Amino acid sequence: MFGWEFPPHILGGLGTASYGLTRGMWECGDMDITFVIPKPFGDEDRSFARIIGASQVPVAWRDVNRDYVESRIGRVMDPDLYYRLRDHIYADFNYMRTNDLGCIEFSGKYPSNLLEEINNYSIMAGVLARTLDFDIIHSHDWLTYPAGIHAKQVTGKPLVIHVHATEYDRSRGKPNPTVYGIERDGMTHADHIITVSNLTRQTVIDHYGVDPAKVTTVHNAVVPLSQDLLDIEMPKSKEKVVTFLGRITMQKGPEYFVEAAAKVLRNCSNVRFVMAGSGDMMDKMIQLAAERGIADRFHFPGFQKGRQVYEMLKASDVYMMPSVSEPFGISPLEAMQMGVPSIISKQSGCAEILDNVIKTDYWDIDAMADAIHSIISYPALYKQLREDGLAEVAQITWDKAGQKVINIYNKVLGRS
Repeated sequence: MFGWEFPPHILGGLGTASYGLTRGMWECGDMDITFVIPKPFGDEDRSFARIIGASQVPVAWRDVNRDYVESRIGRVMDPDLYYRLRDHIYADFNYMRTNDLGCIEFSGKYPSNLLEEINNYSIMAGVLARTLDFDIIHSHDWLTYPAGIHAKQVTGKPLVIHVHATEYDRSRGKPNPTVYGIERDGMTHADHIITVSNLTRQTVIDHYGVDPAKVTTVHNAVVPLSQDLLDIEMPKSKEKVVTFLGRITMQKGPEYFVEAAAKVLRNCSNVRFVMAGSGDMMDKMIQLAAERGIADRFHFPGFQKGRQVYEMLKASDVYMMPSVSEPFGISPLEAMQMGVPSIISKQSGCAEILDNVIKTDYWDIDAMADAIHSIISYPALYKQLREDGLAEVAQITWDKAGQKVINIYNKVLGRS
C-alpha cells in the first residue's frame, strides 16, 4: 500500500481511513501488509502492518557502515532492509538531491513543492517494488497514483487505486488540470478502482470516463473507541454547543454553518458555535461571523488532533457537517461514537449509510437552523438521535470494509 498519511501524524480524513482499513483487513486474517508513507516518525502503530518511509528508501548507492545506518534511521526502519533496498537501485539518481544515505527527503505533509514530492515518491516506489515480495499494489488517493503505476510497470503486479476524494470534490467542479490528469492517469492504469461512496463512484464514471464495471464502492467505517476516550470528562456548559470540525475550505461549506448559526441565534441566545480546524477560508469565516454580529458566540480553536477531537465532541450538543461535496466524511461517525447528535449534508457519502442523523441540503441554511434548534430544544429528539446513533455506528466497522477489499483483491488476482 502506498499512502500519504498515517496516524498519529495526520492532517485530515485520509490518514484516519488508511489506518482503519489496513487494520480492518489485517483483522480478517491471512494478510501481510506493507504500508508506505513519505515520512514516518517512529510512533506509528506497527502491530498490523509494516511501515516503510519513503525518506528511508535509498535511491542512490552509498557506502555506509551499519552502525551509522542504525544511528540515523534505526528508530523507523530495520538497517537490513536499507541494505536490501540499496542493492536494488535500478538507475543512477545521483543527480537528485539526496542525503548522506542516498535517500530523498520528504516533508510528510503537503508542501508548496507537492508535485515534486509526488514525483520523487514514484521514483522511490521503483526501488521498493523491485525488492519487496507482494501480490498486489494498492494506492491511496491521487498523491500516490504515480507510485502505484510505477510499481505496476516494473513488476507487472495488479494495481488497485482507492479514491478517497476527487479534484471535482475539492474544487467545486473547477478542477486543477494537473491534479485531474494525475487522477485520470491512475484510473486508466488501475486494474480496479475503489471509491468511498456511490457519490464518488458516479463522479469517477461521469467525469473521468471510467467503465462502471471497473469501480466498486467500499464505504468507510470507524475504529471502536478506547474506554479512555469514551470516559472523557468535560465540564458541561450551561449553554448549548454546536460544533463544526474539519478543514475550513470551500469543499466543506463552512459559510453555510456560519449562516445557519446566525439564524439560530436570532431566536436562541444560549448557544455557542465552534468552528474547529484550519484552512484557506478561516479568515473569511471570522469576518463573516463578525459581519453577522455573532462573533461573541463563535469560537475558532484551530486544528484539533488525537484526544483533542474527542474532548471537543464530548463538550458538544450537536455536530454539523454542511459539506458541499463530501466523498464520505468520517467525522459524523466519530461524533456519533461520542453520543453527539449529527446533522449532515445530503451531498456527503456517509449519508448513504447513516439513518440516525438529520440530513439537509448543504445550501438549505433554514433547514439546518431548524435542525439545530430542534435538537437543542427537544430532549426527546436529542436522546433518540444520541442512543440510536450510538447503536448504528457500532455496526459500521472496518473489518467489514476490509473483507470487501480482500474480495476485490481476489477478483483482480483471479482467485474468486
